[in-house]
Amino acid sequence: MGDRTVTVNSIAQELQQVTEDLHQVNSTIGLLRFSLLGSIFLGLVILAWSVPNNIVFVSATILAGVFYGFWLICTHDMAHQTLTGWQWFDNIIPRLMSWPMLWPYSVYAQLHRLHHSWNGIDLRDPERLQWTWQEYQQAHPLMRWYVRHQWLGDIFILGGIGLIIKTFIKGVRFQNTVANMRRQIMLDVMGMLFVHSIMLMLAIFQGEILRYLLFWLILERVIGIIAQTRDHLEHYALWGKFTSHQLTQLYACRNIQTSSLVGWLMGGLDYHAVHHTFPNIPFNQLPEAFARIQNVLQKHNLPLMKLELGYLKSTYWLSCHPSLIGEVDSSDTTNRHRMIPVITGGRGQEAGGDTVSL
Repeated sequence: MGDRTVTVNSIAQELQQVTEDLHQVNSTIGLLRFSLLGSIFLGLVILAWSVPNNIVFVSATILAGVFYGFWLICTHDMAHQTLTGWQWFDNIIPRLMSWPMLWPYSVYAQLHRLHHSWNGIDLRDPERLQWTWQEYQQAHPLMRWYVRHQWLGDIFILGGIGLIIKTFIKGVRFQNTVANMRRQIMLDVMGMLFVHSIMLMLAIFQGEILRYLLFWLILERVIGIIAQTRDHLEHYALWGKFTSHQLTQLYACRNIQTSSLVGWLMGGLDYHAVHHTFPNIPFNQLPEAFARIQNVLQKHNLPLMKLELGYLKSTYWLSCHPSLIGEVDSSDTTNRHRMIPVITGGRGQEAGGDTVSL
């Protein structure tokens, strides 16, 4: 036991040492990403509202939703104080960006801290999406149907409004766990009411109430697809606790192999395992941190982190293979839990466990 503890501690120290110079936040790089995405989004919004043609309005709004979705990912960096390093900026701006879309950033930021502490360790993790076998067995038949179609249902049906409602529900559920959660809930509610009261009055004054509602509906649909896809990909089918918190995060998060442009748009979250292990490393340094961490893992004969192929391919494969969290798989060197496939009709055996019929 003593030798194992020494080994775990030495790995933790080595990981800290090899990434020590990557924690410095470059405010210029962060502001550039924030400004470019924000400018494109605002430009598309102006185009949508300045041209009377309905086709242009819808097309520009859809594109605006895409860039708003990527722009909102900047708020994730702000929650970790890694976008600019300016505390006032990373506290005020994400709320002003989120409230127009009814996104409860204040509540999310509190829940996200719990997520980083509990991912792979505590099933109460507020951002855990995958169901356990026990939860599935106790669920109503309608909810079991939902489990099989969870990816399509969450991404294309529940969308942004589903994420908003879930975040508020989780906030209420954890208000006794997080000291200032009630205040954050009230802050978000009041902020949203204030922002939308002003915008709604302007829309009514201009006689554009129907366009106003259509505008936000389109944004909600587009942003919901982006946010839900990212949310599902980050941890689905990877639940497991390793010998230390750092190593748990390396193996309980998904890295995605993608282009540098997509990685930039996603704020480096294609290297999600690295982010979870060292949340203070800014997005532009995550690829370098990934390479260095891989070297340390290889040196200690530990499993290397995987790079899965693309957001679309990974989403398609996982959505076609829904699974449940089972018991710890003793044959897996990362202590990952056994994933129990969910299928329609029939019963059978899969490598690693029984399938579950709906």
